Amino acid sequence: MAPPTLRRDPAFWTAAGLLLLVLAASGVPTPLYRVYQEQFGFGPGTLTAVFGIYALALLAALLVVGGLSDHVGRRPVLVGGLLLQAASMVVFLTADSVGWLLTARVVQGLSMGALTGTLGAMLLDNQRPARPLGPLVNSAGPGIGLSLGAVGAGLVVEHVASPTRWLFAVLTAVLLLAAVAATTLPETSPRRPGALGSLRPSVRVPRPQRAAFLTALPAIVAAWALGGLYLSLGPSLVAGVFGIDDHLVGSLLVLAMQGTAALAAVLGRDLAPERAMVLGASVFAVGVTGTIAALVGGAVAVLFASAVVSGLGFGLAFLGAVATASAGVAPGERAGLLSSVFVAGYLSFSVPAVVAGVAAGAVGLETVTEVYAAVLVALSLGAVLGVRLRRRAGAAEAADGAVAGAAPGVRGLGRTAPSAQRPG
Repeated sequence: MAPPTLRRDPAFWTAAGLLLLVLAASGVPTPLYRVYQEQFGFGPGTLTAVFGIYALALLAALLVVGGLSDHVGRRPVLVGGLLLQAASMVVFLTADSVGWLLTARVVQGLSMGALTGTLGAMLLDNQRPARPLGPLVNSAGPGIGLSLGAVGAGLVVEHVASPTRWLFAVLTAVLLLAAVAATTLPETSPRRPGALGSLRPSVRVPRPQRAAFLTALPAIVAAWALGGLYLSLGPSLVAGVFGIDDHLVGSLLVLAMQGTAALAAVLGRDLAPERAMVLGASVFAVGVTGTIAALVGGAVAVLFASAVVSGLGFGLAFLGAVATASAGVAPGERAGLLSSVFVAGYLSFSVPAVVAGVAAGAVGLETVTEVYAAVLVALSLGAVLGVRLRRRAGAAEAADGAVAGAAPGVRGLGRTAPSAQRPG
């Protein structure tokens, strides 16, 4: 007998809970990296490779199967993705070498790539038109989920014997139950042709959006690169540079940034896109500069304060960057444009962190982090400069159009060129 199908509101909150669950599961390994380092005897380069391969697998799955649920239905993809996520927990549970850790992260990344877009679509499908909470949950969910997973795992590592076995055994059971729960969700995407064609990766930026995309790109790269650094090397930074061995403290550093990033997405949802991006990039630059000051002065309190400020900037900057890049995009071009945004994001999330991990083995984690932070400050300030240059170009075009329209004997030039969107 088929399970009962949930109504709209319970279905929405069930999908939101499933999204937070899988995001939390993806954040659980963060405080465990140091445990695995001690157990298997590898350095920062290998640590960030274990982290980075997850993001690359997620990106590959997002590009290949991200739109599959539009053709075969939401529920089959959700159930399959949750079962694959449970399988990754089993691999973590039995891992006895770096090779198995890499395998676990690849499987987890593939699962997350399939689940991220499908759960996001399920939220949009089931939200109330009069109260559209789907975009808010989609934007704030990652920060909340990752923070819950990292902090929860940090508590377990500090207070439970055999923490890896306990964590992954419980998560396996919970994810299996989640797969059962997914069968109760209403099917909001009837089957339609084109499933095989949807598996072909397609990423492109429509010509009208290219200038805005390039303006937003430095903010996207800077924000995601900082997220990758904190999630991969944050606990190692707290232990190696500041001499704090408590695994929970390293997890709280992730919470300080990711949690405030989620808060910023909520607080800034009504800001004009460019205003949000400029404000966010400016706050982000201040916060990351504080990270450099914390490393130079050896002040862990300053490190946490800078993480909070950086997180606020992260949330606002990314929110504004996505809205700026996608302003005015045609409905048929939205998927390709958002794919380009997430390609840039996940590459920035993984590749710089891996490079930093390799470099840390040669010159030290503190030096690498200082250089890394300085580059991110430059990128965020570049985003602010890009917006200002775009405004000037738009104003110049508007002025030229007005002059041409006023010129006698000239036909067809009376319309003012559209200016760049200004912050409200």
